[in-house]
Amino acid sequence: MRESLRNVRFWFAPDRIRDEGATPDYRFSLANERTFLAWVRTALALIGGGFAVDQFLPHLRWAWRAGLALALLAAGVLCAVRAVNHWVRCERAMRRGEDLPTSRFPALLSLVVAVVAFAMVVVVVLGRGG
Repeated sequence: MRESLRNVRFWFAPDRIRDEGATPDYRFSLANERTFLAWVRTALALIGGGFAVDQFLPHLRWAWRAGLALALLAAGVLCAVRAVNHWVRCERAMRRGEDLPTSRFPALLSLVVAVVAFAMVVVVVLGRGG
């Protein structure tokens, strides 16, 4: 946890990362940036899905609609924050010549999306309305 908080300082001052270690092969830094952008696209899709559930499924009971929408929105927020933190962690590890950091976040995100998708399947199959 402490290392994650320490990484926050690099979110808004990425030039400070250059003070650590040696410059990695640019291909690796650019691949790290592409991965970051993929996570941001995923976050945007989750946020868009949350808004879509809320706005375009008015026939659902409020509790179902709010629960599904909030789960997707929360996953999107976490994904966006995780994207920048993971980018910093990977960039620092590459500069230090360390192994890239591991993360449980992809598994957690997949489980959240699966649970929301299952709930949506239940709603569709049961045809529960407002």
